[in-house]
Amino acid sequence: MDFGKTIKMFLIDGNASGRLTCELSNWTGKAYKIPRTEVKKCIDRPELNVTGVYMLFGKNEEDKDSVYIGEAEEIYVRLQTHLREKDFWNEVIVFISKDENLNKAHIKYIESKLYEKANEVNRYVVLNGNNPTMSSISESDRAEMDEFISNLIMMVNTLGHKLFEEINDELGSTNNEFWYIKAAWGANAKGIQTQEGFVVLKNSKIASSTVDSYSERLLAKRNSLIKENKIQDVNGKLVLMEDILFSSPSLAAAVVMGRSANGLTEWKNTYGKILKDLE
Repeated sequence: MDFGKTIKMFLIDGNASGRLTCELSNWTGKAYKIPRTEVKKCIDRPELNVTGVYMLFGKNEEDKDSVYIGEAEEIYVRLQTHLREKDFWNEVIVFISKDENLNKAHIKYIESKLYEKANEVNRYVVLNGNNPTMSSISESDRAEMDEFISNLIMMVNTLGHKLFEEINDELGSTNNEFWYIKAAWGANAKGIQTQEGFVVLKNSKIASSTVDSYSERLLAKRNSLIKENKIQDVNGKLVLMEDILFSSPSLAAAVVMGRSANGLTEWKNTYGKILKDLE
């Protein structure tokens, strides 16, 4: 992926919170970011009545970031259908080809690859009912579509959704040090602060019990991680099975320790310094 490419954005309605287009230098693709409330206005965009792929973004019933990944031969028509039939989403990102060289086989290939990548990264709940079927295309077309997908992923990230960016990529790009908690009920965790929040690392041990005053919000978060098998019982200890991103050091500490906690004072480095001292 070439991060030296120039990204150009254009506000369609002159409003930063409204519709916008996004292009990349030396790429035939073009992105549209459209709030749900502005979709019907896109009748003024005949270029959206073409073949393309799209992602609907919103929250599911459990208030988790969610996405539906789709393709259509007439994008605008398909979005009208989703306005009537899917209520979770609040914005859509659409990708088309400026030279209209995407056919049905191409977009089915792209859709399947994006679905696979989004599930692998596991940052968003993917709401597709079925695994999209991957079309059979020539070797040269695969190479071209893989490059299209690489640029598309970069654009989705630029447009505010880290749908395809693995947490490990974020960890690898930071120079921050490790932070630790060792506390009652077997809590023994290791984490790192990132630009997105606080990541508690795989194999960290979580408190086996919680205090009576543990809030419903914290209990729901903990139970959700257990239900999703991100926390599992391993030889009688609760262990994180993957790196988990939390919105703050305090939320991370509270889940680790089984009680309300101030993450700025609970997380310590190898020298015993608390996180607050280095903020």
